[in-house]
Amino acid sequence: MAALDLFGRRWNLRIVWELRHGPVGFRALQERCDNMSSSVLRQRLTELLDAAVAEQHPDTAYALTELGHSAHRALRPLVRWSAEWAATLSAAGSEAEGGN
Repeated sequence: MAALDLFGRRWNLRIVWELRHGPVGFRALQERCDNMSSSVLRQRLTELLDAAVAEQHPDTAYALTELGHSAHRALRPLVRWSAEWAATLSAAGSEAEGGN
């Protein structure tokens, strides 16, 4: 349940997603997350740091820990499913347009 609570909070999965390729500074991360407010980003980063999913480097950039990378790998089936879902919705939309 703790993992569901952590990753169910708005933005936490997005932050994990944005950190998947390596360290990112605060401002760049904020921009990648649709310019969320700095207070919300700080709060979410604190949650991920406390959960040992993310870490802050001496240069102040944020990165995933090995546990964070493991969480990202666990999300891959969801990413594949979302691509299938988008394709299904797109196909359904095309069929609806063609039927008019």
